[in-house]
Amino acid sequence: MTRVVAAAGLLALGCTLPPLDPRQDAGALHRDAIVIDGHSDTTPWFQDPAWHFDERHEEGHQDLPRMREGGLDAQFWSIYLGPSEGRGRAIREALERIDAVHELARRHPTELEIARTAADVRRIVAAGKVACLMGVEGGHIIEGSLAALRTFYRLGVRYMTLTHSFNTTWADSSGTNESPPPEHAGLTGFGESVVVEMNRLGMMVDVSHVSDDTFFHALRVTRAPVIASHSSVRAVAEHPRNLSDEMLRALAENGGVAMINFYSGYVDAALVEPIRALFGGLAPEIAALRERHPDDPVALRRGYRSLLRGVEVPRTDLSVLLDHFDHAIRVAGADHVGVGADWDGVASMPRGLEDVSRLPALTEGLLARGHGPVVVRKVLGENVLRVMAEVEAVAATAPKE
Repeated sequence: MTRVVAAAGLLALGCTLPPLDPRQDAGALHRDAIVIDGHSDTTPWFQDPAWHFDERHEEGHQDLPRMREGGLDAQFWSIYLGPSEGRGRAIREALERIDAVHELARRHPTELEIARTAADVRRIVAAGKVACLMGVEGGHIIEGSLAALRTFYRLGVRYMTLTHSFNTTWADSSGTNESPPPEHAGLTGFGESVVVEMNRLGMMVDVSHVSDDTFFHALRVTRAPVIASHSSVRAVAEHPRNLSDEMLRALAENGGVAMINFYSGYVDAALVEPIRALFGGLAPEIAALRERHPDDPVALRRGYRSLLRGVEVPRTDLSVLLDHFDHAIRVAGADHVGVGADWDGVASMPRGLEDVSRLPALTEGLLARGHGPVVVRKVLGENVLRVMAEVEAVAATAPKE
């Protein structure tokens, strides 16, 4: 019996209707919607034989039990690694991480499946499984090789972030804590060819982490909508990793989507400098860890987690994160906003969204802010599915030569 029919029957009997529970409504909507997250750095743990994805963990943000509890239907797993010395090393390490995602899906065939298209995501979610997608985080990883880019696409990678926190030989970065001096005024000629080839393949261009010049340069070159897989907004918190209103409007005109990052150090204006200073102080220890474990991502991740156990990283409130969603929806429009939490890639999630199990609180908050169910469904996943389908359509019409 629907609520409308039940309500009509109660009114006809002269009964008083019980008050609606907005949390119950939010929960039903969240479970029914396709919920997609644009960025997770849990991926290195897949290479750790002592860490099990199907077990609930007290540390970190993400594992299968908490994903199920949080109603997350599809995840873009980050294929990330820092600057690598030695030709071929970055490509090899990326291949190992891509393989780890495929192996994860192979070990859990009733729970997970690799998705390559928007239609795949819908089919996999309808079957009750989690759709696994991949994004290469940082154009340095292709080592200046379009052949590597094409190979990553064939292996299932469906976006590439043009830079990470440092400039590549062909694109400028926004940096993370400090912006590096620009070297290319955006993209070089090769950088333009990377964007063109991504359009031809059907791989989404990701403009998170790029400099403002690179952002606008990429939008001038692309024939397909782009994404910002995990970026918040500067009007709420001034940070070079966030998007200005001009960038939000340009992204909307391009047909793309800004997927909001949850990191307290990006979203709360009052915490940007304290968290920047905190990690500035930890920089020598983090650098020492990287020197100690240059070839062992598992040991590096374990060391980093151990280091942070004794550190109190400030948390913002969920309400501050919701301010970013409100502003992005207002400026870019409801068709151009999504979710890109940055699970296990950052040290501080908002209170109320401490890990992926708490994702329904986002839906509840959006509804409480006055965003209707149609808008909320778009933000939770439909917008990025639209972009995926449009990028696929552009590729389908690309010249074969």
